[in-house]
Amino acid sequence: MKSQFSVSSSLFPVIAGVVIVVLLSLNIARAQSSSGADTLRKLEADFLKAAAEKGSQGYMSYYAEDAVELPNGADMIQGKESIAKSMSFLDQKDNQLTWTPLHADMAASGDLGYTFGTYEFRSKDKDGKPTVEYGKYASVWKKQKDGSWKVVMDMGNASPSPK
Repeated sequence: MKSQFSVSSSLFPVIAGVVIVVLLSLNIARAQSSSGADTLRKLEADFLKAAAEKGSQGYMSYYAEDAVELPNGADMIQGKESIAKSMSFLDQKDNQLTWTPLHADMAASGDLGYTFGTYEFRSKDKDGKPTVEYGKYASVWKKQKDGSWKVVMDMGNASPSPK
């Protein structure tokens, strides 16, 4: 009976150590995920600011060269150069695209993440009356070789007006 007690009491420090390592690992992973989400939210804020201040050039500065755009009701657009051709509407003074990320998450590897949220596009119709289109979007972000983050895939589709 005494030998069983000494074996189990000698395992206690090992088991306690394993439990502590597991709990610490979970906390580190949770902190990294939160930090990754914060990084993506900051990128989204900077992206929005660049688009507002510099139009299509600011917007496209956040796209990777091999990015893919999946526009609502239209064919897929591949490559930054091709996508840029469809974004000139951002340079018109009456057009304003804004978006709000509702969620951000990053892979445990720290080199890939995604955001999704809602957007509004404000413009004027052919008679000069203000119009607003609403929608939702999802963007996939990838860390580039130089350490910067770029959008590698973006998609959006229309939504009814919020109530």
